[in-house]
Amino acid sequence: MTLDIHHLGRVDYEPTYAAMQEFTAQRCLKPLQDVRDQLWICEHPPVYTQGLAGKAEHIFMPGDIPVVQTNRGGQVTYHGPGQVVAYPLIDLKRAGYFVKEYVYRIEEALIKTLAYFGVTGHRVAHAPGIYVRLDDPTGHAPLEQRPQKLGSDAKPTPDFTGLGKIGALGLKVSRNCTYHGVALNVDMDLEPYSRINPCGYVRLQTVDLSTIGVSVGWAEAADILSQKLAIYLTP
Repeated sequence: MTLDIHHLGRVDYEPTYAAMQEFTAQRCLKPLQDVRDQLWICEHPPVYTQGLAGKAEHIFMPGDIPVVQTNRGGQVTYHGPGQVVAYPLIDLKRAGYFVKEYVYRIEEALIKTLAYFGVTGHRVAHAPGIYVRLDDPTGHAPLEQRPQKLGSDAKPTPDFTGLGKIGALGLKVSRNCTYHGVALNVDMDLEPYSRINPCGYVRLQTVDLSTIGVSVGWAEAADILSQKLAIYLTP
């Protein structure tokens, strides 16, 4: 699988969303071998995006920040300057893996990106995305509530005490083709997160690399994340 990486810079959310939909629709009309998978790397002006399952009560004070309804999974999240957003446009049938593994691979790319900057990222069972320990962001002790092989009906409510969310996922798969993607918080104004319940969780704290003491430029973080995604999304 060859993944073409496109750095878009700072672009408005809605036309980027429309472009992803158009790319995905058009690739279904062409022979599989004629359309290479792509990875779009960008940054958005302030915007809240709401997923298909999104509930209005999770956005309680949007103010002057627009709210865009989308067809991705999940609840509300925020995009803004200082955040690296990555949109993998992948044909999963050609890649040879299913959605669950796709999510795992994206999360692994986030974890390896954080590791590059000396930070330990964690998964939380039944709460997609990547989290850090607020009191020890570089420590390697595993979380008790990390995903484990439990019974199929075991879905404990996540406990975010002492954790901050630093990477969020919101995905869509249409005819085996993916769009939407993943966001890594680098050096943001985090105040807009206080106006929502991020990802639908009350009192979930959102952090960025700057908050936990890592000083890195947006461009470097974008470069490392794109490299790690290219590695981990390859079959």
